[in-house]
Amino acid sequence: MKFSILTVVYNRAATIDDALLSLGSQSHADFEHIVQDGGSTDGTLDRFSAAPDHRRKLASGRDSGIYDALNRATARATGDVVGVLHSDDFYAHSDVLAHVAHCFEASGADAVYGDLDYIAAADSTKVVRRWKSGDYSMKRLRRGWMPPHPALFLRRSVVEKWGAYDTSYQIAADYDSILRYFGQGKISARYLPETLVKMRIGGESNRSLERILLKSREDLRALRQNGVGGVPALAWKNLSKLGQFVRK
Repeated sequence: MKFSILTVVYNRAATIDDALLSLGSQSHADFEHIVQDGGSTDGTLDRFSAAPDHRRKLASGRDSGIYDALNRATARATGDVVGVLHSDDFYAHSDVLAHVAHCFEASGADAVYGDLDYIAAADSTKVVRRWKSGDYSMKRLRRGWMPPHPALFLRRSVVEKWGAYDTSYQIAADYDSILRYFGQGKISARYLPETLVKMRIGGESNRSLERILLKSREDLRALRQNGVGGVPALAWKNLSKLGQFVRK
């Protein structure tokens, strides 16, 4: 099974090494790394040169934002399965792709997903939140459930049939795509109950009150556009996050 791992990056010289190391150390070596750089000027491109890999396919140039960049990367993918590894994230262990591949092969599912740890930006050993996905059902989807986007792996045929990212969304195109695949597409999915990805906190969707409100509006539009739910689903989606925080 060949993976296409997509990474979009812009000026992340401080964090990209962790992503590259975690991918390069995977025991399942059959993957291509599709990198879409937005024209970095902080030395990010030098970090790629310092860690060469024949499986990497790097393109650099201006784009219209993260979802446009992801669409460009998706269009270049040739693998059986597509996953996203953000430039601030890294895989939790060296057998992530091997475990995901085994789950695909054993189940024949369209998608495999797992859990995600949010970690402190300044200390990658400090877990701030734990996102335990649990098993998928349409009932849970209608109550605001979703798998962590970086811990979701999809057969490329699913993306080709149902489309990649709707760039009319500024923040919630990943949620819209998940609702499209699981809701409209009714794809089959298997839950892999382990942490697959470590994500640094401080993402685009929660860096200000204005962005949080925009995220909520876009989430609601995605729910309604895909015929999955409305305000109650949005409320359940936000409330469910409270249980992810780790008690200190």
